[in-house]
Amino acid sequence: MARRNLNDLLAFVTVAREGSFTRAGAVLGVSQSALSQAIKALEERLEIRLLTRTTRSVSATPAGERLLQAIGNRFDEIEAELDALTELREKPAGTVRLTSGDHVLRTLLLPKLLPVMHRYPDIRIEFDVSYGLRDIVADRFDAGVRLGESIDKDMIAMPISPKLRMAAVASPAYFARHPVPKGPADLTRHNCINIRFPTSGGLYVWEFERRGRQMNVRVDGQMIVNTSPHIVLAALDGLGIAFLPEEEFAPHIEEGRLVRVLQDWCPPFSGYHLYYPSRRQHSPAFSLVVEALRI
Repeated sequence: MARRNLNDLLAFVTVAREGSFTRAGAVLGVSQSALSQAIKALEERLEIRLLTRTTRSVSATPAGERLLQAIGNRFDEIEAELDALTELREKPAGTVRLTSGDHVLRTLLLPKLLPVMHRYPDIRIEFDVSYGLRDIVADRFDAGVRLGESIDKDMIAMPISPKLRMAAVASPAYFARHPVPKGPADLTRHNCINIRFPTSGGLYVWEFERRGRQMNVRVDGQMIVNTSPHIVLAALDGLGIAFLPEEEFAPHIEEGRLVRVLQDWCPPFSGYHLYYPSRRQHSPAFSLVVEALRI
């Protein structure tokens, strides 16, 4: 029996997952034309079309989806086992892929993980900055970092930061022109800088609580973004009131560039967690990352 060409199968799995010959080529380190030829050869050998190509995207046909479901995880298992073999090396090695927001990457992940990379030069860490709730299994991440309240129950979730509090803030210049809100309901009369969730597409409803009483406020304003750094910049510029975890505003509050309001309506809540699938063999490199982030 003729031996199958596993390179063609790996090319197919990567293109189907990435939905793009360009992105798949970058992942595999080969040209788009080489990938296209590999997929064409595989389709001709199987005598069935596996991918539907348009000018803008690539998607799997029903036959392609069946093949992807059947063999995709096998390549993941092989890759995980190869990573696990680095236990037998004197120095841990391998790649760890993490997805997180920008602020937690700068303030928490990099300070703790850069020393790991300095100590173990054969370990590579890829950071994906995303504000949506990525499917880390489907997108082939080793782990993600999000607030504890937003993590699926079937994941292992390890706290990597203390509890957080939300903060409503605006610049002194803004409050020189507008009255300071006395309660959450007053926010409906202010220009509020809001965030749109990348995953659901909905606007964030600001959540407050005091003495067991919860109050959710649908705010309005001139600016809506999907990244927190731009909210901070707009607040500093005096555009309106912003609402984010207090750590994102902390230096500006301390130095008087932003004024905090409604503080008694912002109780502590579960902080950042590292989350990852429970049913997976972890590489030594990933184990080092986990230990570095553990509090």
